[in-house]
Amino acid sequence: MNEELYSQAERFISYLQLEKRYSGHTCTAYRNDLFQFFDFITLTYGGTSMADITHVMIRSWLAKLMEEAITAKSVNRKISTLKSFYKFCLQQQLIKQSPMLKVVAPKISKRLPGFIEEKGMRALEDNRSPVSVTSLHIFSDNFEGVTHRLIFEIFYQTGVRLSELIALEERKIDSSSLTLKVMGKGGKERIIPINTKLMEQISAYAALKRSTLEGFDPGVLLVHPASGKRLYPKYVYLTVRRYLTEHQITTLKKKSPHVLRHTFATHLTNNGADLNAVKELLGHASLAATQVYTHNTIEKLKAVYKQAHPKA
Repeated sequence: MNEELYSQAERFISYLQLEKRYSGHTCTAYRNDLFQFFDFITLTYGGTSMADITHVMIRSWLAKLMEEAITAKSVNRKISTLKSFYKFCLQQQLIKQSPMLKVVAPKISKRLPGFIEEKGMRALEDNRSPVSVTSLHIFSDNFEGVTHRLIFEIFYQTGVRLSELIALEERKIDSSSLTLKVMGKGGKERIIPINTKLMEQISAYAALKRSTLEGFDPGVLLVHPASGKRLYPKYVYLTVRRYLTEHQITTLKKKSPHVLRHTFATHLTNNGADLNAVKELLGHASLAATQVYTHNTIEKLKAVYKQAHPKA
């Protein structure tokens, strides 16, 4: 095992955590990528030093990954990890030139983000199952049902990420200005406007939480209906998936919290929202990440044109 390579990787991860303030999940992904790469280098080329690693060695690793049917998207992520790592090594003057300059990322086909149609979201808002003959309520009136409904409302009306929803604090919700503050990627805080109805739902939920549970986590808004502890990612994921599946809200194969974030952004752009405003609401670092939602808008325009134009 080449201690130099792995120790340098750990120094890089510490830099990401302490100076760049990357999330624990992101740092773990970076560490796994680097350790996988160094394992390959050690097994294939022996005791190679940092300065001796060439673009040819890196290409051979990427070729091996693709032979193992690793997706182009995953390979590109690993390339991104190596680029960031070697940029750090240049700053530390450990190398004179990055071997990544001669490494080309594989092309990946652009996939439009899936989203739920507005009629599906209206069914959730009206609390009426679109597939139930007796029109049973989707969400129950007990604390669990109220919690689940608020999860959906916050996702759809604010476009927050799963991690941001779980970390949302009551003290960061301003009823007078109708806004809430969320902590996004890289420790960046942003303010998101909400409507009066959602604010009323949040207030009602907070009051019900206090009258229903004892010893709940006071630091966060949403808590587990049974334990009163902070929600965990798998619970929220399974909750969203169950409701979308059982009540046939969408035909999408992927039914996750992130689909609700895509739905928020797509519905805004479809209804004429300024792309820069959507970027700020989503907490994207660059406009390029937001522009993917304009493709959904264009597809909608094409459908309208095809249906309505005499010569379409």
